[in-house]
Amino acid sequence: MKIYKIGSEILTIDSIREIINNDLKLSLSSKVKNQIRDCRKYLDKKINESNDPIYGINTGFGSLYDKKVNRANLGQLQKNLVLSHACGVGDEVPLEIVRLILLLKIQSLSYGHSGVQLVTVERLVDMFNNRILPIIYQQGSLGASGDLAPLAHMSLSLLGEGKVDVLENPNKSNYKRKKVSKVFSDLSWNAIKLQSKEGLALLNGTQFMSSYGVWSLIKAKKLSYLADLISSISIDAFDCRNEFYDKLIQNVRPHKGQLKTANNIEDFLKGSEIRNKRKEHVQDPYSFRCIPQVHGATKDVISHVEQVFNTEINSVTDNPNIFINEDKIISGGNFHGQILSMSMDYLAIALAELASISERRTYKLISGERDLPPFLINDPGLNSGMMITQYTAASIVSQNKQLCTPASVDSIVSSNGQEDHVSMGANAATKLYKVIDNVEKVLAIELLNAVQALSFRKDISSPFIQSIVKEYRKDVSCLKEDRILSLDIENSISFLQNLDVDFDLI
Repeated sequence: MKIYKIGSEILTIDSIREIINNDLKLSLSSKVKNQIRDCRKYLDKKINESNDPIYGINTGFGSLYDKKVNRANLGQLQKNLVLSHACGVGDEVPLEIVRLILLLKIQSLSYGHSGVQLVTVERLVDMFNNRILPIIYQQGSLGASGDLAPLAHMSLSLLGEGKVDVLENPNKSNYKRKKVSKVFSDLSWNAIKLQSKEGLALLNGTQFMSSYGVWSLIKAKKLSYLADLISSISIDAFDCRNEFYDKLIQNVRPHKGQLKTANNIEDFLKGSEIRNKRKEHVQDPYSFRCIPQVHGATKDVISHVEQVFNTEINSVTDNPNIFINEDKIISGGNFHGQILSMSMDYLAIALAELASISERRTYKLISGERDLPPFLINDPGLNSGMMITQYTAASIVSQNKQLCTPASVDSIVSSNGQEDHVSMGANAATKLYKVIDNVEKVLAIELLNAVQALSFRKDISSPFIQSIVKEYRKDVSCLKEDRILSLDIENSISFLQNLDVDFDLI
C-alpha cells in the first residue's frame, strides 16, 4: 500500500494529482505529530495561566467577539460553533472535491499553528483513507472568515453528526450514504470531543475554495493539452497552412505558453500528408492561425494560478494563529480568500477562451469551405449533418461568458459589520467548476466535427493523429446520415475523459 506522509515534502498540484489518481493513503510524519501536540499543550497552558480574552478561544465569534465565555464552557463553545454554522444549501459538493477538502484541511492543520488535538487530525486522516466523505453543500460560504458553512458540514462528521458517503466497492466507485453514528459504531470510533479553539480551526480556512481550485487546475492542464490536440486535427481537417506554428515566428514573441502550444502542434502533425501538400489559399482564419497565441495565453494563466495555489495549499489559513516560540496568539485574516477568488476568476476567463476559439473552428469546419461538404454530411439538404452541433457549442460558449463575470469584485457585509469585506471566493470556485465542465463539452464537439471532416480528405494526417482517430472511431462512428447526435457528443466527452494523458508532456 502506497502512503503519502504529510509533512515529508511540500504539497503541490502534481503531488495531489498523484495522491488522488493512485489512491494513496495518508499518514502524519513524526515531525507533524510533535508540532500538533506541542501547539495544543502550549494553548492549554496559556488558557490555564490567564483569563485574558483571546478571540474565538474564550470569546464569541464574529461581532460577538466581546462576549466572554466561561472556561468550563470552552469545549461546548466549539461544538456550538460547528452546529450553528452548518448552514449550507444547494447542490452537494462532488465527492472528488470533498476528498480534496479533507486532504487540504489535514495539511493546513499539520503545521502546529492551529491548536487542535492530534486525535482530531488523525480522525480526518482516517476518514480520507477509508473514503468516508461528509455531505457538504456548494452554497453558504462568503470566502472570508474561512469557508465557514462548507467546513462546518465537513466537521459535523467528527462530532458523530449528520451523514456521510462511504465507499462500498472500490472497483466500481460505489458509495453508500450512511448516518455517521452508524459508521462510527461499525468502526468502533468515538465522536471527537472538541477542545478550545478546535471548532474555529476547523471552520476557519480556505479549503473549500482551494479544493475547487486544485481540482480545476488538474483538469485545466489536461484540457489545455487536449485543446492543442483537437485543434491539430481541425488544422488538417480544414487543410490549413503550416507557417503559423513555425518556430521562427514564435521565437520573436517568446511567451512560454505560445511556444509550448506551437511545439505541441508541430509534434502532433509530424508526418502529415495534408500538412505538406500545396495550398491554394494564402492565409487561414484567426481561429486556426492564432491557436498558439490564444491557447498559449491560457497556458500562461494556468501556470500563474498554479503558483498561487501551490502557495495556498502549503499555508495556515485558520484564525487566530499560535506561535509557540514567540509566545504569541495572533488574530489576523489568513482565512480571506481574495487571492484565490481573483485567481479562479482569471482561470475561468482563460479556460473559457479555449471553448470560444474551439467553437469558431467548428463553425468553419461545417461551413462548406475548402472542399468540405456543408455540415460535413453527404446529401446535405436531405441530411442536416453536424449543423446543430455548432448551435450547441455556441450556446455553451455564451453561457461561459455569463459565468465569467468576476465574483472577486463583489462583496457583502456580514456579522453586524464586523466582517465587512469578503472575497466571494466560493462563488468563484463553483463558477469555475461549471466553466471547466462546459469547456470539455465544447472541445468534444469540435473533436466530433474535426474527425468527421478529416474523413472527407483524400490525403492522410500524421501517424499520431491517425492513431487518435482510430481509437475515437471505436466510440463514435462516422456520420453517414442523420441520427441522434447528442449520443455522439456524450461519447465524445467520455472519450476525452478517458483519454490517458502524460502530464509530463503538458
